[in-house]
Amino acid sequence: MKLDILAFSAHPDDVELGCSGTIISHIAAGLKVGIIDLTKGELGSRGTPEMRAAEAEESARIMGLQIRDNLGFADGFFANDREHQLKVVEKIRQYQPEIVLMNAIHDRHPDHGRGSAVVSEACFLAGLRMIPTVTGIGEAQQPWRPKAVYHYIQDRYIVPDLVVDITPFWDKKMETIRAFKSQFYNPDDTSPNTYISSPEFLEFIEARAKEYGHAIGVTYGEGFTKERHIGVRNLFDLI
Repeated sequence: MKLDILAFSAHPDDVELGCSGTIISHIAAGLKVGIIDLTKGELGSRGTPEMRAAEAEESARIMGLQIRDNLGFADGFFANDREHQLKVVEKIRQYQPEIVLMNAIHDRHPDHGRGSAVVSEACFLAGLRMIPTVTGIGEAQQPWRPKAVYHYIQDRYIVPDLVVDITPFWDKKMETIRAFKSQFYNPDDTSPNTYISSPEFLEFIEARAKEYGHAIGVTYGEGFTKERHIGVRNLFDLI
């Protein structure tokens, strides 16, 4: 299955927090989108890997994803090395996305920056024909390099290179976040409190989206950084 956009996340729920509005907007426009989670989030203080897998599937249903997969990297301990890069290369070649979205270039959680680096390097390596990879049934994969890669912005403030208007899709974005019931604010949950489980954290997510939206004259936005210059065919492509 060929995808238009493939988003990678170090943990289940990274994409929901960082760029699910953008994903939903592109799916609404008829594009095919998938998500690859690098880890199962097994080091999280709340919930279990099994719960988070079920929550990820529910979020995928809400978004309307074509696929959602998990590479099973070790939460907190995966490395930016050949072994992990090749696993990502295989997925890029399998789904042949035109655009890849990935974690923030640096962030509060070290997995985010590390996951970003693994995927970014894999996007380049996937285009090299001298790196052999095979499908699950042993067939040789063809080289494929995405046309563009963008990093969504997470906890730490980063000045965006572009902002996507997600105003019509804000409520649905929040649905995808709330699908992770084990992780975010739930007054009936007696699990340990964490950095992201307070009601204030969800208020911060909304404030950040409003700030990025305000920068382009809309209500809600999601910010991204680029790895190379962004080109347009005419100035009217800009909001």
